[in-house]
Amino acid sequence: MNNVIFTGIRPADNRPYSEMTQEEQAAAGADAMINFMQSCPGKTIMSGVSGFVLGGFFGLFMASMAYDVPVGSEGVKHISDLPLKQQMKLQFSDMGRRSWSNAKNFGYIGMIYSAVECSVESLRAKNDLYNGTAAGCITGAGLAIKSGPQAALLGCAGFAAFSTAIDMYMRGEASRPPPNDYDD
Repeated sequence: MNNVIFTGIRPADNRPYSEMTQEEQAAAGADAMINFMQSCPGKTIMSGVSGFVLGGFFGLFMASMAYDVPVGSEGVKHISDLPLKQQMKLQFSDMGRRSWSNAKNFGYIGMIYSAVECSVESLRAKNDLYNGTAAGCITGAGLAIKSGPQAALLGCAGFAAFSTAIDMYMRGEASRPPPNDYDD
């Protein structure tokens, strides 16, 4: 029995890793990672993780901007009436709560949108602007469905419009630049 750890990833020629050189092993591992990242589960996981991280930073930033939130306890009407140590404790706990809440929400939305977009792209067998629009509509409607049909319709329209605008911007940046007068 050879001492090779089986990871479930095999190179294209199906040779075991023990028969490969170190460079071939690195290339096979890189190919496997690229293939996973381009798959629907890979895209979904990466979108969820990215959304979680960015949502956490967004929540942290937004909590730091809300410095004058009333405390709500009797006898203290404003946070500035408290001692500094207690103010800091309240602010940091608020930052943590907001960061965690935004991280979960952004991660969830990113994961759902990415999974739906990848599924639509796989079903249509095309990579175009309509995939993002359809995914935005389905995601927006799905997130708002508990609030009723009007909310689902508005969620569909809002997410679809935002997805289309972002997709148009991202695809526009990748297009060929316009000709200029300096290439004569």
